[in-house]
Amino acid sequence: MLLWTGLGNPESGMQANRHNIGFMAVDRIAQCHGFSPWRKRFRGEVAEGNINGEKILLLKPMTYMNLSGESIQQAIAFYKIPLEDLVVFHDELDLSPGRIKIKKGGGAAGHNGLRSTDKMLSNQNYWRVRLGIGHPGDKAQVASYVLSNFSKKDQEWLDPFIDAVAKAAPLLVEQKMDGFMTKVSLLTKE
Repeated sequence: MLLWTGLGNPESGMQANRHNIGFMAVDRIAQCHGFSPWRKRFRGEVAEGNINGEKILLLKPMTYMNLSGESIQQAIAFYKIPLEDLVVFHDELDLSPGRIKIKKGGGAAGHNGLRSTDKMLSNQNYWRVRLGIGHPGDKAQVASYVLSNFSKKDQEWLDPFIDAVAKAAPLLVEQKMDGFMTKVSLLTKE
């Protein structure tokens, strides 16, 4: 079983926040690939499904971003999921809007959801799908920027980007990380 986690904040008024692009990604994966309805579990919401014959548990921690690791750790412990089978989808300030990068391990780079996950797992050796949201240009504006909604203009790139992530998801199952990034890029250029 694979565990794919989207990071975000649970309040209904925050659903369209830039910080919630991780939630948006796993929601679209669930929709695109016919996953089960979301249900409460592990201090979060989970949906189950299969992609390319591999069972996948999608998780949206409902602990707020800063405590995301608590929910992730509970799911990993319950299913005894190895860290190399964990993929975390999260917003990335250091990437232009609609850009994607994947890396295994590394630091949290100021991202509180990753910081919490690293702390709770006592390890950083898991996959991170970094979903570019752009930077406001001023470090003092970062908190308000990530907690603000995507604009109407952002929808021009956001919807095709999230669709591309969902459509390319089978390549993640096969651990073809470079192929996944390439396919997302190609699908967003169409």
